[in-house]
Amino acid sequence: MNYKEKYNEWLNYLKDDSALKQQLLAIKDDEAEIEDRFYQHLTFGTAGLRGKIGAGTNRMNVYTVARATQGIANYIIEHGKEAMDKGVAIAYDSRHYSKEFSILTARILAANGIKVYVFPDLRPTPELAFVIRKLGCTSGINITASHNPKDYNGYKAYWSDGCQVASDVAKGMLDKINEVDFFEGAKGMPYEEAIASGMITVLGEEMDRAYLDCIEGLAIHSGDELDLDIPLVYTPLNGAGSIPFRTMLKDRGFKNWHIVKEQEMPDPDFTTVGYPNPESPAAFKMAEELGKQTGAELLMATDPDSDRFAIEIRDDEGNYIPLNGNQTGYLLVNYILEGHHDAGTLPKNGAMVKSIVTSNMSTIMAESYGVKMIESLTGFKNICGRIPYLEENNLVYLFGYEESVGYGACKDIRDKDGISAGMLVAEAAAYYRKQGKTLWQVLESLFEKYGYFAEDEPNLILEGVEGSNRFKRMMTAVRNNPPMEIAGYKVTQLIDYINGYEDIEASNVLKFVLDNNSWFAIRPSGTEPKIKFYFYTCQNSREEALAVNKKIKEAILEIVNAID
Repeated sequence: MNYKEKYNEWLNYLKDDSALKQQLLAIKDDEAEIEDRFYQHLTFGTAGLRGKIGAGTNRMNVYTVARATQGIANYIIEHGKEAMDKGVAIAYDSRHYSKEFSILTARILAANGIKVYVFPDLRPTPELAFVIRKLGCTSGINITASHNPKDYNGYKAYWSDGCQVASDVAKGMLDKINEVDFFEGAKGMPYEEAIASGMITVLGEEMDRAYLDCIEGLAIHSGDELDLDIPLVYTPLNGAGSIPFRTMLKDRGFKNWHIVKEQEMPDPDFTTVGYPNPESPAAFKMAEELGKQTGAELLMATDPDSDRFAIEIRDDEGNYIPLNGNQTGYLLVNYILEGHHDAGTLPKNGAMVKSIVTSNMSTIMAESYGVKMIESLTGFKNICGRIPYLEENNLVYLFGYEESVGYGACKDIRDKDGISAGMLVAEAAAYYRKQGKTLWQVLESLFEKYGYFAEDEPNLILEGVEGSNRFKRMMTAVRNNPPMEIAGYKVTQLIDYINGYEDIEASNVLKFVLDNNSWFAIRPSGTEPKIKFYFYTCQNSREEALAVNKKIKEAILEIVNAID
């Protein structure tokens, strides 16, 4: 069927009093909107589903969620009764319909004879990843759209290793999903009946405690080594991080922390922030205001599902400076390496993991301590997916991160974790303050020691069918006719990951290495309507590095924007 036929099929099936039908009737004269809602099924990839909430095959709604869940149930059933009995853990965040979609998911799995574990309320994504391994579940599902705007929601699928599903599992699930009819394919069990029968178990506070114990066990310094009076500000951006982050700060003994009250409680509209992405400095507006009132040295934020974490630190003039994911990564990599080295607990066979589009300054830092840096594709399913490889090669996992403000310090939490990252950054700030230093001064000293690195990560956002097609044309044009010189600098190496590279599996990424100690990469996002660019360089000064990056960025964007 074409998109118009699918539109009419939905109109004919939905009842007249259905809110989804009213949405479709309202767009009956908007051909472009109809096409965007029905030109494809919402893509189920290695990050599950993610899209705008609404009626249509290319939207998040009860039918797309039910269809995906029934397909996953059929996939688990094929793995046998043991897999069904081990069950599925489900979590959700603060978004519109997150709770409703999570209950629907639980009802369908229970109706298929699959054991289900649910939380009594919203929980961070990393807690779900932890619980999957803790309970020995076959799978996990999280209803969240991470840091996307309020009109989005999503459906993250996990497997028994606690990671988001790898490509082979995702393909197996997708094959089963494609066999399910949109309207009549899924079966559900009444929620209360499923609880009463034992098919659904509501998890208690002991699981929250186990998750926090895992995080707090990462502490490198404590007690008198820390200045626990350091003034801190935290905002959960109206998401799931509020309770666990506050509990962690109390457990660790921090005495002078403040939370942004307007962003403390769940709010699916993210009224005070709009775009709830801590990677964006705009998300820190209210945290900065509170920071100025309280004299905070460190501002911290997590996104709605609390897997992403970002900070602003105060410079020597008292200004709040937003750090990008690479810069926060430098501080964390240094603190972990330095801390364990000084304590005599740094393993001789230590290893860290970073994505292929993350700065190589951390590689230099790790190697200076005798620690191996392993690379992976973007996404924590790939970063944490390296842990079995490390274990097989007698390497000890110390830390993993990527430039998009994702950090993982615990091998038992196999996803990025804003709560543990927050604990380590707060601990680092308190540790250095005890020594009379700020995080800003520590960061400056790292540049002096390892080189003046600069990074820039602009995105080009294009929604809808035309946007998707233009992204494809851009990647095809650059791949087929790659520039050999950029802004006067020669390309010395072109790495195309489309068929894999060395031990990195295939991905639609292009990476260019230049002859002036710079490199850049181009990658379409797998979860958002954007194409992402990554520019890195190391020069004799920070100012020179920024200028070089700017020059290369402008040249590349001019080339790409000229592609229709």
